[in-house]
Amino acid sequence: MAAKLAPPDKLAGISGAALQMQRELQWYKEVESISIPSYKEYTNSDNEQASEMFSKSHKELLKDGEEWMKESATSCTVVGALIITIMFTATFTVPGGNVQDTGFPMFAHEKSFMIFIISDAVSLFASSTSVLMFLGVLTSRYSEDDFLKSLPKKLIIGLSTLFISIAAMMVAFCATLMIMLEGELRLVLPIILLASIPVNLFILLQFPLLVEIFVSTYGPGVFDRKMKPWY
Repeated sequence: MAAKLAPPDKLAGISGAALQMQRELQWYKEVESISIPSYKEYTNSDNEQASEMFSKSHKELLKDGEEWMKESATSCTVVGALIITIMFTATFTVPGGNVQDTGFPMFAHEKSFMIFIISDAVSLFASSTSVLMFLGVLTSRYSEDDFLKSLPKKLIIGLSTLFISIAAMMVAFCATLMIMLEGELRLVLPIILLASIPVNLFILLQFPLLVEIFVSTYGPGVFDRKMKPWY
């Protein structure tokens, strides 16, 4: 029974085919862990073992989960690659330019400049990590067991580092404005508020999915293990 595909109404509350496949695997593995080991070898009327029946009944969901994972990873890879390009270029075009004689940045001793350099480096490293994680998702085997831990873990790391890179990029942008428009708070403050919009949009759109993946992967699980015995 655990090897059968759950009814659509039971899976409707789970976001994405990949997380639905993960929940089905969790349910199957939990039932398998509390069953007598010899039951794994039993067959049904069609001479199919439970593992074979699970693979057969979840064939379409596995395919849909693979497509969902690849589409999500591809979209986020494009965003991460754009951030890498921007942050790498910004490293060599520092605000204010360089001193002609020494080549040293003109505002190197300013606190805002140090904020710019640190946030630029954090954004570059975080976006690079994010792209590598999403490439790992794209090149995965997409076997059934990969949906249990491997793929969700890569997606969690990828989304988390992508969020960090976007936030750090906005900090670098704001630090540059503070350097170039020093003393012009009437211009700086509204632009900083506008710069926070992309970060807030990403939180609203992607953070709930990130939380759901994290809870589904590292949460308490399908069964309530603190439940009192029914007998």
